[in-house]
This record gives sequence, structure tokens and C-alpha cells, in this order.
Amino acid sequence: MTNTHDSFNDPNTLFGKLRSACANEWDAYCNHEFVRRLGDATLPEQNFRHYLEQDYLFLIQFSRAWGLAVYKAESLKDMRAAATTLNSILTDEIALHIKYCAKWGLKEEEMQQIKEARENMAYTRYVLDRGLAGDVLDLFVALAPCTIGYGVIGMKLATDTETQSGSHPYKEWIDAYAGEEYQKVAKEAVSHLDELAISRMGPGRFQSLVTNFRQATTLEIGFWDMGLNLRS
Repeated sequence: MTNTHDSFNDPNTLFGKLRSACANEWDAYCNHEFVRRLGDATLPEQNFRHYLEQDYLFLIQFSRAWGLAVYKAESLKDMRAAATTLNSILTDEIALHIKYCAKWGLKEEEMQQIKEARENMAYTRYVLDRGLAGDVLDLFVALAPCTIGYGVIGMKLATDTETQSGSHPYKEWIDAYAGEEYQKVAKEAVSHLDELAISRMGPGRFQSLVTNFRQATTLEIGFWDMGLNLRS
């Protein structure tokens, strides 16, 4: 497996600085009760199913945001970086969600008809708004809590001995985000933020990026709340 743990914890990266500036929100996100109960297998299946159904709808909108990142990119390198993540979402993450839901007898056509929860709409529309209103760095920062955060959470859960049991009900989900392919996506997202910052970090810019990062992380917390409380 690719070692991304150091990338996640390096305080000198832009991601590391944003995470430190939003330490309370980041901790509440990565150590949310939903995440803890998913890890120790005490999360009821109905909560996980509700979350997964909403996350399927989220990924459709999230894909559009990454498509916007391709459009707003100012170099071929930036376009390729955004396209790599977009491809991972469309071919791997969405497929995982479809596979899980198929176990419950839910077809993809039915998944597309599920009502989108308010927390879902709030998050995805915020990310798209930041991408439309700002530049590509604003958009990548708004995307970072999800793209990088799931890598952090996946790795954290995978290192817990409780999740290594073959009978763990959510092992496939954990393995997907702790796996080499997704960890590579998360690691590259950390590096790409630094590359974007080289040409776009002017005086006073950091605080506005902190605001973006904090809001996106807060909306991630709301997404976990939605799954935990079965809100729709």
C-alpha cells in the first residue's frame, strides 16, 4: 500500500496548515460518532444504507464539481489532476455504492430517484458555488475535506484491529478508502494543493481559504449527522 500517512500529517503543506487552522472541525469530522460506530461495527445497517444512498447522490454532484475543476484549470497538468480524481469517482467510488446497494435489492435506477437530503444539497451546492465564484484553488480547497478526508478516515479505520475481521459488515467500504488506489488519489490531492498555492497564494489569501475549508468540513460533519440521525 502507498504510504500516505506522512502526507496527511505534514504540517508544512497547505492542507496541513488548513487542517491546523480548523482543528476542532477536522477532529469532529474525522472522529464523528458515525465514523466511530462504522469502525467498531455498531452502526445499524439502516444508518449505513441511508448514508450510502445519499452519498451516491452526493458523488454525482461531486463529479460535476471535479468536471468544473477541469474547466477552470489553467494548465494541462491541473486538468489531468482533476480528471484523475473525477475518473476515480465515476469508475470506483460510484461502483462501490452501486454494489453495496445491490445487496439490499436496490437498483441504480431506483437510487437515482431517492430524495436528496438537505444536508446533501447544502454541501454539494456550496462546493459548486465556491468553484463558480472563485478560482481553481478555491475549488480544490472546498473539495479537499472530502477527497483527502476520506483517505484519512479510511487509513485510520483500517489500522484498527477491529476492522480486520472478515465478518466486519463495513470492511469493504473501509478497504476501498484505505486501499492503494484511493490513498494515491488523496495523496496527490495534498500535493496538488501545494502546487496550486505556489502561483495563487497572495497576501491575505490564506484566511479566505481557511473559511472555505472550515465551511466544507462543517458540511461534512452535517453529512455524518444526517446518516446517524436518518435525516432526509
